[in-house]
Amino acid sequence: MPPSTGQRLLRFDRGLGARFVAGADEAGRGSLAGPLVVAGVLFDYERLRDHRVRPLATLNDSKQVSPDEREVLFQSVAACASAISVRIVPSSEIDRSGLHRSNLAGLRAVLGDLHPPADACLVDGFRLGPAAPPHRAVVD
Repeated sequence: MPPSTGQRLLRFDRGLGARFVAGADEAGRGSLAGPLVVAGVLFDYERLRDHRVRPLATLNDSKQVSPDEREVLFQSVAACASAISVRIVPSSEIDRSGLHRSNLAGLRAVLGDLHPPADACLVDGFRLGPAAPPHRAVVD
C-alpha cells in the first residue's frame, strides 16, 4: 500500500535532517471579504516518534478532508506540536497593504513567533523575503 499523504509529508520533513521543523500556511486567501488567518507549527523531530507521530499519518491539505477530519487533524497537530502560532490579519490591513503583502507579513510573523527557532522552515509556495527566518518555499 502506498504511504499516506501525512506519511509522505513527515518523511519529507525528516529528510531535511533538522530537529526543529516549522511549517506555515494561510487560510482565507481566496476570500473576497474578511480576515486572513495565518498559522505556524513547530515540530521537534527528536520527540515526534512512534505513538506520538501516528495521529499525523492522515495529515493532508485542509481542502481535501471533511470538516470532521479537519477537527481530528487539528487535535492531532496540537497534541504533537512543540509550538503553535496563529495570527488573524483583519480586512482593514489587507485593504491597506494588499492581500499578498499581508499574507507574506503574516507568514513571517508566525514563523518568528515559534520557539525555539526552527532549524528548517517550510512555507506553502511563497518566498517571504529577507526579513523572514531562513525558509524554503514548497509547492505541493
